[in-house]
Amino acid sequence: MAVNLVNVENVSKVYGTRALLDGVSLGVSEGDRIGVVGRNGDGKTTLIRMLAKLEEADTGRVTHSGGLRIGVLTQHDSLDPAATVRHEVIGDMADHEWAGNAKVRDVLTGLFGGLDLPGFPKGLDTVIEPLSGGERRRIALAKLLIEEQDLLVLDEPTNHLDVEGIAWLARHLQNRRSALVCVTHDRWFLDQVCTRMWDVQRGDVYEYEGGYSDYVFARAERERIAATEEAKRQNLVRKELAWLRRGAPARTSKPRFRVEAANELIKDVPPPRDSSELMKFASSRLGKTVFDLEDVTVQAGPKVLLKHVTWQLGPGDRIGLVGVNGAGKTSLLRAMAEAARSAGETQPVGGRIAVGRTVKLAYLSQEVAELDPAWRVLEAVQQVRERVDLGKGREMTAGQLCETFGFNKEKQWTPVGDLSGGERRRLQLLRLLMDEPNVLFLDEPTNDLDIETLTQLEDLLDGWPGSMVVISHDRFFVERTTDRVFALLGDATLRMLPRGIDEYLERRQRMEEAAAASSAAAAPQAAAPEKSAADQRAAKKELQRIDRQLDRVSEKETKLHAQIAENATDFAKVAELDAQLRDLATEREELEMRWLELAEDA
Repeated sequence: MAVNLVNVENVSKVYGTRALLDGVSLGVSEGDRIGVVGRNGDGKTTLIRMLAKLEEADTGRVTHSGGLRIGVLTQHDSLDPAATVRHEVIGDMADHEWAGNAKVRDVLTGLFGGLDLPGFPKGLDTVIEPLSGGERRRIALAKLLIEEQDLLVLDEPTNHLDVEGIAWLARHLQNRRSALVCVTHDRWFLDQVCTRMWDVQRGDVYEYEGGYSDYVFARAERERIAATEEAKRQNLVRKELAWLRRGAPARTSKPRFRVEAANELIKDVPPPRDSSELMKFASSRLGKTVFDLEDVTVQAGPKVLLKHVTWQLGPGDRIGLVGVNGAGKTSLLRAMAEAARSAGETQPVGGRIAVGRTVKLAYLSQEVAELDPAWRVLEAVQQVRERVDLGKGREMTAGQLCETFGFNKEKQWTPVGDLSGGERRRLQLLRLLMDEPNVLFLDEPTNDLDIETLTQLEDLLDGWPGSMVVISHDRFFVERTTDRVFALLGDATLRMLPRGIDEYLERRQRMEEAAAASSAAAAPQAAAPEKSAADQRAAKKELQRIDRQLDRVSEKETKLHAQIAENATDFAKVAELDAQLRDLATEREELEMRWLELAEDA
């Protein structure tokens, strides 16, 4: 029987006139892996701070088992700014001692990319004070993970980690023996790590078995039975469940609920978006040309980030852009945005970016735009316009769109100066969409947004008819809102990944293994002969042709799956369609292999 580590008994907490927690009773036992979700401001952080005894409850009590070793990652670190990374993370361990410790090596490599901390000016001997908030947070996380605990309490541990870092952290936590309580908005991470969920809502905490996918189903079922939630929220939850069941049925590793029950719940829910219809509408709004990049080179100061990139963003394209930090994702979007703002007059240092004449770009950068702090939320939106056309006959007023983004009628009259960082982020995105753009560049749009707001944003983007490029470390959001993934692997090239983020992680692992093998080799290898410019151009053209062929194969596969479903009782027809599907799978595999060969030449 699992030992109980923490008991929370009838706990309440009030801030001002608002009860964040009202008579909550919970427990954490050995082996528990608990994910905590809920809207921003509903009390998630307060709950885990009281759990860790960093904050006192107004009523009730929190008890820890005797000798409990607890490690806490808060949103504000307590690192000594005058200390070095070595002092905070490694402590007094001698070099041979920590270098011989597999756990220390794994943590340093997973969080920093190597034992010598590449990216830090003096490696382990770098002083902490001048470092960025993201770097300090990784140091605090490393310090925590190197130690041994019975219980880990983590508040947004994936913040400031890239896709690789998040995947490593998920594997690391899966292999730890410590119990875990984790607040995060990263739904992929929750599915990978957690076996129970706590949903903090309006003073109560609802418990669910399973990871995020199981939680979505259970919550939709609870709301259907109770019939207490408004129709809009019910439909959003069921729509997300439909995507999880149809688009990624293997996400949950422990399906505790009957598949038949889930399918019954979503039988009348349409697919998240009609891609072909949106593509037609986007083409009518944008024409044939959106962004054409020809032999483009992008620099940041003296550093060349991308070179000889030939790429096209077409009408209705929904692109996810992933890559290592510093590879040039944001710089690429900025170069395209500058070309759009100047109607093609401002160009990168090499090559040319052609911009369609009808392009109306909205660019959500990582920096939150400053607004007049005296404005009210609704006023800040109405400054852009009173109503917005969302396509397909959908129209919203400024007030309705505010409610969609979590600003209720009372909150709409809050001064901008009183908003939190996450609320300002939401307002910035809201103002961009209110301007009716036909091209969206979203650079880390999920920062500071809670899961419910993310779900509402995804629902809004499902029916948005235009071209879109998303940079995000939130794997769930990228897979949910985009149709194709391109990657910057740190080698100054842009590559399409037919298998998405899974392929990106595999490629990055192979690159790291190859680099390690190369550095370990006794003799330097002869460099491969440089391809001629003509060969590179020919390879790029064929790459574009293969991209189009892969798109056509995907469309045929989708149609065949639909035909198989329609003819489920006709076994002869199903066998014939299945044979066609296998032929397409073979064709896709050959195209992908050829694509990989050409990518090296290009």
